[in-house]
Amino acid sequence: MLRDRTALILITALAPAVWGSTYLVTTEFLPPDRPLLAALIRALPAGLLLVAITRRLPSGIWWWRAAVLGTLNIGAFFALLFVAAYRLPGGVAATVGALQPLLVVGLSAGLLGQRMTLRTTLAAVAGVAGVSLLVLRADAQLDAVGLAAALGGAAVMGLGIVLSKRWVSPAPLLATTGWQLVAGGLVLLPVALLVEGPPPVALTGPNLAGYAYLSIIGAAVAYALWFRGIRALTPTHVTFLGLLSPVVATTLGWLVLGQDLSPMQVIGALIVLGALVVAQLPARSARAASRGQQRHPDDEVDDRARLGVPAGNGADGGVLRDAAVVRQIPERVC
Repeated sequence: MLRDRTALILITALAPAVWGSTYLVTTEFLPPDRPLLAALIRALPAGLLLVAITRRLPSGIWWWRAAVLGTLNIGAFFALLFVAAYRLPGGVAATVGALQPLLVVGLSAGLLGQRMTLRTTLAAVAGVAGVSLLVLRADAQLDAVGLAAALGGAAVMGLGIVLSKRWVSPAPLLATTGWQLVAGGLVLLPVALLVEGPPPVALTGPNLAGYAYLSIIGAAVAYALWFRGIRALTPTHVTFLGLLSPVVATTLGWLVLGQDLSPMQVIGALIVLGALVVAQLPARSARAASRGQQRHPDDEVDDRARLGVPAGNGADGGVLRDAAVVRQIPERVC
């Protein structure tokens, strides 16, 4: 069982690792200064593709639930991170975004009835500290609107993660993922047209390759893995994995783009990875094993999470992150 859980965590971690490559793809392959267009192309075509493959549309309450989840996890999240990316240095935006695990811990306690533990809280604080060492610069300038947007981005995606756990769709995973991507893309469509205008007429081969990567790998595949992890793990376990994005983005910037990597950044990356490992440790597993049939309430919470059953008593059945993290050379990214 422990081996299966570890494999599931590693597979889910592929999603934020892929999102960490968005900065590299954006700077090297995409047209400049079109982050909302990139977010739109990343979401809407991928969602339409998954809906076409699964041939499944929402029914009943899942029309509005898919709209809410798609807006939180994708549409509103990308738009807010776009504002943060343009008004804040990337390190500040990433550090504020790293507050998401703390927000998810609180939301999970309120909406799912999961107990807040000292270990998880300390791991979340360590994650924020590690990300700040990894990407925050001493000369960073603050902006009230940008800070509000970055915090809002962390909050809406955190709420989306928790609600995705509370509202378990009866449809196949790929269908549910497609619904959310379409909903998020439709939210982004008018915003992108209003802010950036129509797409450029001429797109090069590298442009098309970059957009294809973001849509197929960065959205269709990555979000399917992400939502699968949310179904099978607790929201707090999943949200910590998002801290991998700045680590991967910084590492790729060093390996591929030749960016400098200071000793403090290495320490920050190690702190982040340490926080991830601590946060993924199963709760009370040793106690359950030693007591046989006698189980602690925390163990049942973990079991319900692995089975995709929402905690609590609800009768309903209960990237741009990567863009904002490493704007260490150019200040405008997708």
